[in-house]
Amino acid sequence: MIKRVIFGCLLTAALPVTPVYSQQALLPVTAAQEDGKIILTLPRQDDEGVAGRFLYVAQIETGIGSSATGVDRGAPLRNGIIRFRRAGSKVIAELENTTFVATSGSAAQKASVANSFTNATLWVGDISSTDKDGSFKFDFAPFLSMDHFGFAASLGDGYGLLANRSVADPVKTRIFPDNVEFSALLSFALNKPAPELRNVSPTGPDISLWVRHSLVRLPVVPMPVRHDPYDYIINVPQYDFSVPLGRSMLRKVALRHRLEKVDPNAARSRVKKPIVYYVDSAAPPAIRKALLDGVSWWAQAFEHAGYIDAFRVEELPAGIDPLDMRYNVVNWVNRATRGWAYGASIIDPRTGEILKGSVMLDSLRAQQDVLIFQALVGAGLSDSGDPSDPVAAALARIRQLGAHEVGHTLGFQHNFAASTQGRYSVMDYPAPRVKLTNGKIDLSDAYGVGIGEWDKFTTRYLYAETDEAARSLAQAAQAKGYRFVSDNDSRPTSTGNPEGALWDDFADPVAELSRVMQVRAVALARFNVDAIPAGQDLASLRRAFVPIWLLHRFQIEAVAKSLGGVVSPSALAGDALAVNNVSGAQQMAVLDGLMNALTVDALTVPARLQPLLSYAQGDDGDYATQIEIMPTAGGPAFDTLRATEIGAVHVLDSLLDPQRLNRLDMQHVYDPAVPSPVQVLARLIAHADAAATTGAVGRRIATTIALDVVKTLREKGLARSIGLQLNGKLQAWSKDLSNSRGSDELADWRRGLGALLSDQAALTAALSDRTHLPAVPPGMPIG
Repeated sequence: MIKRVIFGCLLTAALPVTPVYSQQALLPVTAAQEDGKIILTLPRQDDEGVAGRFLYVAQIETGIGSSATGVDRGAPLRNGIIRFRRAGSKVIAELENTTFVATSGSAAQKASVANSFTNATLWVGDISSTDKDGSFKFDFAPFLSMDHFGFAASLGDGYGLLANRSVADPVKTRIFPDNVEFSALLSFALNKPAPELRNVSPTGPDISLWVRHSLVRLPVVPMPVRHDPYDYIINVPQYDFSVPLGRSMLRKVALRHRLEKVDPNAARSRVKKPIVYYVDSAAPPAIRKALLDGVSWWAQAFEHAGYIDAFRVEELPAGIDPLDMRYNVVNWVNRATRGWAYGASIIDPRTGEILKGSVMLDSLRAQQDVLIFQALVGAGLSDSGDPSDPVAAALARIRQLGAHEVGHTLGFQHNFAASTQGRYSVMDYPAPRVKLTNGKIDLSDAYGVGIGEWDKFTTRYLYAETDEAARSLAQAAQAKGYRFVSDNDSRPTSTGNPEGALWDDFADPVAELSRVMQVRAVALARFNVDAIPAGQDLASLRRAFVPIWLLHRFQIEAVAKSLGGVVSPSALAGDALAVNNVSGAQQMAVLDGLMNALTVDALTVPARLQPLLSYAQGDDGDYATQIEIMPTAGGPAFDTLRATEIGAVHVLDSLLDPQRLNRLDMQHVYDPAVPSPVQVLARLIAHADAAATTGAVGRRIATTIALDVVKTLREKGLARSIGLQLNGKLQAWSKDLSNSRGSDELADWRRGLGALLSDQAALTAALSDRTHLPAVPPGMPIG
């Protein structure tokens, strides 16, 4: 997952640390432990008042262990080009605005652009003394101990920086010829912190972390700029006011490493300086080996692009600081709950040159994979060497994950269309391919191996010599049928590109959903005590059960994207690519597939599992487990009907997304074969009526359908005309329900639901109680 892109530059060898530094240093610094001051000396300001201009880099030295915040050890923070200005007795530190430029304009035009947009003033400090040559000194420690990065806001409402517990440490100041390194402790507190933060702090309310600040010499020779109009590559936007009239001012500056051939005229050549990545030695041995294997796959892509021996991966040498700017590092991060991995890049903001890649891999992701695979095939197969060994499958995922996150730090975007073309990119989110072989669950092909064809193409595209050459490569890839779908067109539930889904598999989403439902049925039938290792608390079976019960969750989301779906490629004027709506026949098949996932058979927990999942919890203080399991019926008793409701909610939330219904309404105008929103509701009402006749499970499904429809009608994104139509249909159903005769359970339920649907105040109260439409336990990230 991409988290942040920040700016920086390379470091060089360190100098001896002494109180006052020699001419070799980037700038003179005096760090005094006695008074805690960190004194910087800058030369006399120029005519514009600027006394120093550097790349400014900040990284997190110590994380807090909470997945919810993303405050992880080794994570980069926002930075750019910082300049120091003198104004009388004050020094101003401000971050330059590099988004608005005039690259080919005159000096006057460049000055005009620079003076038309705001910079960011980070700090104003006091100048302590001025020397005869005009150079001046100031204490930089107050700057370092500020919350420049919004930590207080990311921790939650009410958190604030505690100035009396925040300090820059002079002892940690390090001096290099091309950079200076500083470290500061920041502390925060809140009387009543959220559970995910109370869980990681020794006291509960107190949170502290160390931040690394770097002032770095600007690159003398900027790297040539490449642009990425297709958004295939991670890029930073710049607006160029010097372009000719009639041309777009938006320039998407592609992020890439500096890679130069020894023979620039050769189609294939060795490189002057290869890209080297280092794997954190904190990763356990088996995982470290898997990461070395997976990350090394990128050498194939560079070889294919004509760069020989351009990429390699090694273990991080002992004694090397992972935050050292000279090293691209795959960091092994520990958190209290599982969370995202991500790859971030420190760049030169002027050119997009990637100067350091920082990958954060969460140690609990692998544990979650093992939990899922053990629940599928039995914990006894772990470390057995069996083709379905859960540990082997988890390590296969780690290889792919290492390649994926390093791919981000090489400059590559997600491509969520890859799974529709046979694993043709490591930049997709891969669903574990769980097969049935002779009626038994088979993990032997859970994840792919090696770089895909899309990855080879994007490496050639990114490292093409010119924008024109890259455009030709893109058009050739389009002609081959390569497809690309970005984050924005995939991640939100509301998106409608059927080729863009997360953790799905194969080209036909409906057929794959049917196959996954068969696997799920087998998995539920075999789920037993052996889902967890021998000697483990039997109450933990409830956690292992959740991903099996919701094994189909991501394929449900993938299927729903075809309802009101639009295949919309990324293209430029002149490209031979067309936008196409999903056909009415396909959409009806999608609706059938979603309805099949709402049946009583699909949403009935096998009777034998209710007692098995009702063992008392040995330790109720495990927050990581509490957030992963479904709520019980009171005490340890497992609530099978709540599981039914959760399964139904997930399908309905995907089906009834307001933007999806809006697209259906629009498409139905032009193609009557596309189901209209009213036809979808009619189908749901008929399904609810039929399900309710089967008993308690069916009534839970039917009630959940009714409440989820009401919830959708109250959402702001739904077109008013659609809401009026659906409400009319719902009220007609309410009258029909209320007119039910008889004294049996079904008739009582029908009259009760009819009364509820006709009472807006009662509906408001019902929807405000999340036990009626329960939250689905977390799914993402998996693997």
